[in-house]
Amino acid sequence: MEPKYKRILLKLSGEALSGEIGHGIDFDTVMKICEPIKKCVDLGAEIAIVVGGGNFWRGRSSGEMERTRADHIGMLGTVMNALAVADCLEKTGVSARATSSIEMPQIAETYIRDKAVHQLEKGRVVIFGGGTGNPFFSTDTCAALRAAEIGADIIFKATMVDGVYDSDPKKNPDAKKFDEITLTEVLDRELKVMDATCAALCRENGIGMCVFDLGEPENIYKIVCGEKIGTIVTV
Repeated sequence: MEPKYKRILLKLSGEALSGEIGHGIDFDTVMKICEPIKKCVDLGAEIAIVVGGGNFWRGRSSGEMERTRADHIGMLGTVMNALAVADCLEKTGVSARATSSIEMPQIAETYIRDKAVHQLEKGRVVIFGGGTGNPFFSTDTCAALRAAEIGADIIFKATMVDGVYDSDPKKNPDAKKFDEITLTEVLDRELKVMDATCAALCRENGIGMCVFDLGEPENIYKIVCGEKIGTIVTV
């Protein structure tokens, strides 16, 4: 079977890595996420991953801390998550590389675009830690940036809901789910599935997105195989 998408940028939130614990890293949960990623690699798909850091730190919880410093702490959290994901992938038999946009060579490879693409072409999973390396940018925006840089076919945005809705389904039981929606509609409706910078960057670079529920990690593999799951966000 040929994968529907050849090169994929998978966006994982930090919260997704904490499982039912709710904070830090739950390695059983991370292993469950890594298993379908291995199946995608075995199928011939090239997988790059951007991880968030919300399981360790969220800027909005930093109180009166100066925003740049608070964001730097969040970036360090994403590097910890990148290392954890790389470790679990290696345990499943997948060759993985944890990279960081912030230089810390004793801990992770420094992100270099050409090197990352070479690793993907060799069948390795590349995990991008450190966000964009700059404050004031979300890891969603980092996902859009890295997807454009490596020439990804699509972004898989793994969330805790099963797609994009016209309002928060947790607050509004009558919220309508979209099977398909454009990036322009996401921006015009101010939907909170991603920040505006991420949506604009995806639109500018012609990168679509699939938003799906990571509660069933096998969804990653199913989407790669062509199953219609979640919401497709088109250009």
